[in-house]
Amino acid sequence: MWRVGWLLMACVLVSATLSPQAVAAPQPVWTSCSPWIGDASRVPTAECGTVAVPVDYANPEGPQAQLAVIRVPASGPKIGMLIVNPGGPGASAVDTVAGMAAALAGSPITTGFDLVGIDPRGVGHSTPELRCRTDAEFDADRAEPMVDYSPAGVAHIEELNREFAAQCLNRMGADFLANIGTAAGVRDMDVVRAALGEEQINYLGFSYGSQLGAAYAEQYPDRVRAMVLDGAIDPSLDPITKSINQMAGFQRAFDKYAADCALSEGCPLGSDPAQFVTRFRQLVDPLVSNPAATSDPRPLGYQDAITGTASALYSPRYWTYLTSGLLGLQRGTDPVDLLLLADDYQRRDKAGHYQNRQDAFTAIRCVDAVYPTDPAVWAEADRRIRQVAPFSAYGSFTGFAPRDECALWPVPATSAAHPATSPGPGKVVVVSTTGDPATPYESGVALARQMGASLISFDGAQHTVVFNGDACVDTAIVDFLVDSALPPPNLQC
Repeated sequence: MWRVGWLLMACVLVSATLSPQAVAAPQPVWTSCSPWIGDASRVPTAECGTVAVPVDYANPEGPQAQLAVIRVPASGPKIGMLIVNPGGPGASAVDTVAGMAAALAGSPITTGFDLVGIDPRGVGHSTPELRCRTDAEFDADRAEPMVDYSPAGVAHIEELNREFAAQCLNRMGADFLANIGTAAGVRDMDVVRAALGEEQINYLGFSYGSQLGAAYAEQYPDRVRAMVLDGAIDPSLDPITKSINQMAGFQRAFDKYAADCALSEGCPLGSDPAQFVTRFRQLVDPLVSNPAATSDPRPLGYQDAITGTASALYSPRYWTYLTSGLLGLQRGTDPVDLLLLADDYQRRDKAGHYQNRQDAFTAIRCVDAVYPTDPAVWAEADRRIRQVAPFSAYGSFTGFAPRDECALWPVPATSAAHPATSPGPGKVVVVSTTGDPATPYESGVALARQMGASLISFDGAQHTVVFNGDACVDTAIVDFLVDSALPPPNLQC
């Protein structure tokens, strides 16, 4: 029914132990960004290069990783550089900065800041690429329903999880897996800062990017000028508690979607709120044993139907595709939109090739927190998930549940949950959305409290909001980044 790693989410804040030996890197040799971002004419001033960092900072002369870096120079008098991380973990900051620079051209952000994106080690255009599965293996994983919580079924699911962990270990090596987490990412970001010749950073982090930013602020508080953390998490929570809270957030998002759907005649979930979850389960449960034919050569299986649903709940802009897919199941026609939503979430293109985002996501989260190994803890988590997120619950509670990949991971965690710390007064603004499904509003409130940060509350049902078109939020963020002007206390947008 449920896996901690099912959803793209931020993980716990790290507690890194810094090596006393500093690592220096020369400035990148800047070249065209076309090989990475395609048509570079949309951001003609963008320049791209790589920065070498040790795979293991305890062995600085050992194997190196190459971090992909994009810089879009400020078009006017420069205030500083603004590092942007889009989250995941596993999303490409290079691609994000290219799109942001084009979208914000002529704004105070592109006028006053060098926009900088750093693909974390193993992610995006950085090398070596963290990849655990072939395309065919990923397709096979998605075809597994993963819902049999009998003792035999749990044993089967855990064997699949062990196989995935073994694939990662065999293809990437223990040293790389052990150093893929946020602890190393924080040091990497500071090496790039120094390589670019900057004394301080400005930072905008979305979702998991808020974890990376908060961890950087803890390790290098004097090197932070201004930091914006959007779609933030509570870094003091253990991973299971955080996932339970997140699933409750997705249930709230599902309820909002269903209520909106019910306003239209023919909604596949009907018009009775008491029956929304029941009708949804009636549509998707049969896919466990009978995947539905689609206009794609692949059928729609159970796991993809649930993933596609969750993907649509990230923003109301995707609700129409969720309705289309559910109508296809209801009418026995074509539910392909659910399959395409799952493809989008899993980053599978039309040719059947996957980006490595989900492999990187799992590998990073597995070393970013300590996961329990006691099966009873996972059974109790399953019970709680069924209570807070019934839309995601297949069958009945059995008293058994599979342990997540991270409980079976082949290298130890390098971080543990603990409260964030402040880099100093007036340096951090946290933005939290009231109906954010993936990073619940309360998590942003907690992070702001821990960091002594200003909090902007946005009334919405989407995941992250900064520079997404809301004038109230964007004006406050621009004023903060450009002029260090804090938003009014308890600003609500």
